[in-house]
Amino acid sequence: MAEEHLEDVIIRREGRAGRITLNRPKALNALTYPMVLAIHDALKRWEQDPEIAVVILDGTGDRALCAGGDVRAIYDSASEGSGFARKFWADEYRLNAYIGRYPKPYVAFMDGIVMGGG
Repeated sequence: MAEEHLEDVIIRREGRAGRITLNRPKALNALTYPMVLAIHDALKRWEQDPEIAVVILDGTGDRALCAGGDVRAIYDSASEGSGFARKFWADEYRLNAYIGRYPKPYVAFMDGIVMGGG
């Protein structure tokens, strides 16, 4: 897949780099559950792809790279009693651990607030 453009995250190849751009500048690029899943899927693909030598993460806007998980959405779902919050945090933390042990170089361009995620 050359490019995967979801509304909130843009995933693409640029030469030998896999590039992830968080695209929620009004929400300080806070991670939604679909973003967590899309990033994880891209990293899994790129881990096995010999053409990808490095992963680059950046964010749109000038206020933040990432504010972590979207706590507003988590709060709303928790007040409904759906159990979604537990699943979100488990999968988001799993993604963070995966990034921490990722076998290829992983570079994050940080501009502004960096509170978590990515």
